[in-house]
Amino acid sequence: MKKIVISSFIALLMSSCISTKLTIQNIDDSVIGPGLNEGFGSFIITKNATSKKYGYNQDYPVNVNFTSVEDGMNNQIRFLNALAGPKGERIKYVQKEACCPFPTKRADTGAGTIDTFEITWKGQTKPVLLYINKFEKGELLIPIGLSARK
Repeated sequence: MKKIVISSFIALLMSSCISTKLTIQNIDDSVIGPGLNEGFGSFIITKNATSKKYGYNQDYPVNVNFTSVEDGMNNQIRFLNALAGPKGERIKYVQKEACCPFPTKRADTGAGTIDTFEITWKGQTKPVLLYINKFEKGELLIPIGLSARK
């Protein structure tokens, strides 16, 4: 009896941590992955975002899964390595925390999270926080306020 109660409690805790509804608005499984810039270890991204939410809002993260979930972290780094500050400044980034659990068929557990990265560059007054999703696919764009690395 005690095992059943403990198992039920654990199952309840785990299910309460996952949103039952997918709120991400910019998933697009039809998108073809971007080219790679071997010199920078980055994706080649040339198109600018038009929405202020892109990358800055958990419901509009940068979706970088073009190969596999196992390669998701590499894709996050490839995306970040493609970016520069607003005037071409070299950026630095630090992974912060995962947030915003959501249901996904791309993870063995049935749930994914969005990683947050703090972006800084010389002369900047306030760090930028980007939301990057390694589980789903979407068009890669340069978030407003940033530029493509040259």
